Amino acid sequence: MKKVVTFGEIMLRLSPPGFLRFTQARSFDVIYGGGEANVAASLAQFGMPVDYITRLPKNDLGEACLQYLRQYGIGVGKILRGGDRLGIYFLENGAVQRGSKVIYDRANSSLATIQKGMVDWKAVFADAGWFHWTGITPAVSEGAAEVCLEAVQVAREMGLTISCDLNYRKNLWKWGKKASEVMPELVSYCDVAVGNEEDAEKVFGIKAPEADVQAGKVEAENYRYVCEALASRFNRLKRIAITLRGSLSASHNTWSGVLWALDGQGSQFYTAAKYDITHIVDRVGGGDAFVAGLIYGLNTYGEDFQKALNFAVAASCLKHTIFGDFNQASVAEVEALMGGDVSGRVSR
Repeated sequence: MKKVVTFGEIMLRLSPPGFLRFTQARSFDVIYGGGEANVAASLAQFGMPVDYITRLPKNDLGEACLQYLRQYGIGVGKILRGGDRLGIYFLENGAVQRGSKVIYDRANSSLATIQKGMVDWKAVFADAGWFHWTGITPAVSEGAAEVCLEAVQVAREMGLTISCDLNYRKNLWKWGKKASEVMPELVSYCDVAVGNEEDAEKVFGIKAPEADVQAGKVEAENYRYVCEALASRFNRLKRIAITLRGSLSASHNTWSGVLWALDGQGSQFYTAAKYDITHIVDRVGGGDAFVAGLIYGLNTYGEDFQKALNFAVAASCLKHTIFGDFNQASVAEVEALMGGDVSGRVSR
């Protein structure tokens, strides 16, 4: 199995303990997280070789972050060092009808100040077969967007499979261009695209008919249109997946997903089982766990696309039960859930 490479920003995550509000906090729990690092951690957990590419400051926080990544089996040998600071995000965990809150403090971070030519992408991809990026990276800064474009161009030239998570973050696109101006060129290089219920609408204006995310109306069949519209616009895409979250409250979500795939018979549309997640521990990173599960599934199960989708949805379902950005569910645990074991009984 060839190596997977992911590229993006990892940040220091600071959260008030438990479900305290920011205004109540007198201390913060410290971990690290970020979309592409989260994917890398899941893939390493599943036994896939993976390198993570980012830029970290040459200080103790940068060293602490490297140590954190190493303990999960993520390849860090090609991470750049430089810049002035590590980005930070503050997370207030919501509960019941009070939603979670995120405050970013990532301006002028090491990744935000990255420039074209800093990464030797041909060396990075020398032993790789898959490259993954997300829409968060080009949103961070113009330099990050330019480096991301360099990456997909070299990956395409070298024959890697390229996947992207559309991951629209309205609070990040502040450097002068909109997502709709930058993302089309980047996505045009991709073979696989993933999004949530709203990403295609926010980035490309493609909305699922009759869908109402706020009201929890996210029926799987309605998203066939979104997949087909994306495939029509980006003819290189061969696999398109969408996660379907029904948000009953901050603590109670339903969770599923769909996959559109081209095979020898033409295009096929697959839907997964819907999970009822009644007591969420930490939903941050749920979408990244889905992406990692899909990458694993597509590489492991070949053209059994239903099984690949089922693995992705089950893996991301389990992530909601795990504190932190990283999904630490094993392949055996995911496959047990896929097989119908939803009891949560003690394993002795």
